[in-house]
Amino acid sequence: MADKDGLKVAKDYHVGEAFANQGDFQVKGANGLDWGMKHRLSKIFDPKTGKTVMFAFDHGYFMGSTAGLERLDLTVPKLMPYVDVLMCTRGALRTCIPASNRCGVALRTSSGSSMLDDDLSHEVVAVDIEDAIRLNVDCMAVQTFIGADGQLESLDNLSQVINAGMQYGIPTLGVVAVGKNMERTDKYFKLATRIVAEMGAQIVKTYNCEHFDEIVAACPVPIVVAGGKKLPEDEALTLAYDVIRQGAAGVDMGRNIFQSEHPVEMAQAVRKVVHEGFTDKEAYQFYQELIH
Repeated sequence: MADKDGLKVAKDYHVGEAFANQGDFQVKGANGLDWGMKHRLSKIFDPKTGKTVMFAFDHGYFMGSTAGLERLDLTVPKLMPYVDVLMCTRGALRTCIPASNRCGVALRTSSGSSMLDDDLSHEVVAVDIEDAIRLNVDCMAVQTFIGADGQLESLDNLSQVINAGMQYGIPTLGVVAVGKNMERTDKYFKLATRIVAEMGAQIVKTYNCEHFDEIVAACPVPIVVAGGKKLPEDEALTLAYDVIRQGAAGVDMGRNIFQSEHPVEMAQAVRKVVHEGFTDKEAYQFYQELIH
């Protein structure tokens, strides 16, 4: 195995230089994948822009009923015309989401302790590949705790899901989790996103941080940025704008959409940033015009 002693600090990320193995497919790192995998990735990343607006509402798998998501059956269908991907649990998908919708589906496949537990890092694979196939999902999401007590377990979970997905042409979304003892630094995210990608995940979800453009450059698969905690609408749009201009392939807005006073209008504004090149100020002005 490689000796970790004496390694040089990475520094030459060639930020701004195009990914070398892009080919003619819009998704970074997917040029060598087979047709079925690419077809599903095209449900996630728009073929015209190569980007995505995900809408996460899988919070109930450890938080139970969440403010803004008390009635999934009423909240989510109103937002579906304005997002590309629904990130959810199989229970929510089957009970609350009309099967006639055209959105991609990122299925939460890992599960663990509830928010009542002080340590959320110990998860298991809770959904098998057969059920993912029955649901015709476009990717399977696995929480990954790098540097936490549950690191080995979560990497094992990630490997299991990636291996099963490769058999049936279903991509895996590795979700970089940030526990209470982990710092949101570029050093940490460079480590975590690269590990998840090199394990074989076709998509990585992570957070914004300093030197985010270096993290994007060093990761050989697309990075989707989590919105995180609820921010004022103008700040959430600035977050989206900052990561997109630094090379993110999309954003996954949950609370910054469903906890907004105007969630439908907020989803439309986020879409303007991701797919239409709006600046944060332009998108916020658009949002203000919609609500007045």
